[in-house]
Amino acid sequence: MSHANSVDSPISRRGFLKGAAAASGGLIVAIHLPGCGRSDRSASSGPPKVVEANAWLRIGTDNSITVLCDRSEMGQGVYTALPTLIAEELDVPPERIKVEFAPPGDAYINSLLGGQVTGGSTSVRDAWDKLRMAAAEARTRLILAAAKEWGAPPSACSVVDGHVVFTSRRLPFGDLVEAAAALPKPENIAPKPRDKYRFIGKPQKRLDTPSKVDGTAQFGIDVRLPDMLYAALAQPPELGATVRSFKADKAQGMPGVRHVLQTSSGVAVIADSWWQAKQARDALEIQWAPGPNARLSNSTIYAGLRSAARNNGKEVRNDGNADAALRSAARRLEATYELPMLAHATLEPQNCTVEFKDGACHIYVPTQVQQMAQMAAAKAAGLPLEQVFVHTTFLGGGFGRRLEVDFIPDAVECAKAAGKPVKLLWTREDDMTHDKYRPPAVNIAQAGFGADGKMSAFKLHLVAPSITARWAPDAVKDIVDPFAVEAAHNYPYGVPNVYVDYLRHEIGIDVGYWRSVSHALNCFTVECFMDECAATAGMDPYDFRRSLLTEQPRWQAVLDAAARKVRWGQAPQGRYQGIALMSGYDTYLAQVAEISMEGNKLKIHRIVCVVDCGQVVNPDIVMAQAEGSIVFGLTAALWGEVNIENGRVRERNFDSYRMLRMNEMPAIEVFLMDSDEKPGGMGEPAVALVAPALCNAIYAATKKRIRSLPLAKHGIQV
Repeated sequence: MSHANSVDSPISRRGFLKGAAAASGGLIVAIHLPGCGRSDRSASSGPPKVVEANAWLRIGTDNSITVLCDRSEMGQGVYTALPTLIAEELDVPPERIKVEFAPPGDAYINSLLGGQVTGGSTSVRDAWDKLRMAAAEARTRLILAAAKEWGAPPSACSVVDGHVVFTSRRLPFGDLVEAAAALPKPENIAPKPRDKYRFIGKPQKRLDTPSKVDGTAQFGIDVRLPDMLYAALAQPPELGATVRSFKADKAQGMPGVRHVLQTSSGVAVIADSWWQAKQARDALEIQWAPGPNARLSNSTIYAGLRSAARNNGKEVRNDGNADAALRSAARRLEATYELPMLAHATLEPQNCTVEFKDGACHIYVPTQVQQMAQMAAAKAAGLPLEQVFVHTTFLGGGFGRRLEVDFIPDAVECAKAAGKPVKLLWTREDDMTHDKYRPPAVNIAQAGFGADGKMSAFKLHLVAPSITARWAPDAVKDIVDPFAVEAAHNYPYGVPNVYVDYLRHEIGIDVGYWRSVSHALNCFTVECFMDECAATAGMDPYDFRRSLLTEQPRWQAVLDAAARKVRWGQAPQGRYQGIALMSGYDTYLAQVAEISMEGNKLKIHRIVCVVDCGQVVNPDIVMAQAEGSIVFGLTAALWGEVNIENGRVRERNFDSYRMLRMNEMPAIEVFLMDSDEKPGGMGEPAVALVAPALCNAIYAATKKRIRSLPLAKHGIQV
């Protein structure tokens, strides 16, 4: 399977952009229809034409259909899921689809996030209506064109495998597309009803798998251009430090070295190979000027958060009167939870390849934000946006890290200085020590219980930095950062008095979006605390939750299903169970961890995850996302922590930033609930439930509450 972003692609990005401008924007997918009949009329009409079926689709007179995937593929499956929506409406098997990635453009705005962004588990949610409607419009036009030619009623015509069919008559899309495009926009366009689905909701083979298996898939790290050079970047050992001076004599005399230059972030060496560049980089003599974080350490970060927690935050939710209910409560409970900074630790380190040609700047980059990447490159190149072309590659892991564009300007500066294409590649150590880490947090939860033993009040005080205040300051100028209060503002339990507030407290370094963002912070707090509340009420953790969810049917349904699947309360001898519940990204989940303990030795036997994510486009992908999320969440819960000492990040590679190993992997069982609701997101939510389910299970086994992560800090070994 060829990849559309290969540098030898016969379709130039500039050519596409011109076409996209003429189309007034849209999503473009390339689907070849092998086996489609081709009439003599098509065969004799000269070179094939690509006709705009509507703003989203292009269909060729050679029976090709062209779609651009407007979201980045980083393993979450959009390269398959989004074309499946198109395929369903056109009745074209998804496995015949060739997919290209979309360039920067307002046509590809994610309506749920307000920019051209792949994140927030929004890809399918954003595409569900607009792509099905776009394809339904194309289908309707094709049917109308065929019906007009045959003099047949449109209601008697249908599409089958790339043809319009009426009785024994069949015409391929390619024969009809020009006439279809000339028709006025049809009225009463409607996507297929669920009971007519042929592909949606059924397992489909991933369209990116063949190219990833045979090596033709192009990740950023794979890009090769003619006469390309390589760059390695020396970045400050202390966060926020800058270059005071440097000596490059030794480096410049080393084999293959072409250039040494100071860049926006440090000092770069450009050479014939990356290893030569890296070796020369290590030979540089750099004097660094300390920045404002020279004395920053985890101890000062958490001292600041704890001190700030004494102050009130901005109100997020206020039901009833939680303070009054707490004052009059027969029993009160309070607990403080602390969450660490975490690295994204993507398998593919940050990289960007840049080429200047014909007065334009081309960047080949694994990014989640094409427009922001374009702007960063344009600023570094000193060019207008229209002269910067972004070629999105596959991403070797994103997890929110590639929402940042900090690795792009240096690459542009290197290519500009070298006068040749340059690939800038960070080392693993660069990647770990110059990440935009997940924010730390200190959260305080309180509960009150009446004389009848029932929970009468819940109060939650969230204290953490705001990612969005840096990333998109105008979006949160007058409101609480919504990405700081996830899994807290929608507290589902039927407690009459609920109060939630958020206090923004910055820590001196930039923090970034990390897979599941504040869901992981706040779900840990809420669900661990609900277990503590259950113990205070003298109730089983499952029964306690269920008693407070009588008006929340979707929450209660996943909770009940998880309890049934795991046989809650009937664990084998020596095993213990912990449960957690959450809704995020329009998806509802319950997770149960089943463990055993021998002293401080933890054995995780299985994790059961029940998912209600509305209508499922591809169940195989949904289950894979849940499984991958649980692995991600386990790694973070067991070992994940970034430690800063005097401005320096201590964790530099996977020897000190531990990953889950195969022999430590528990059995994972994922169950999908049937639903008629619109699709929810699946790239992130299952991450957040792992830590609370695990800690609740550890309490069941040991009667010890764990209120901070990672578990390794508490002496727990796997």
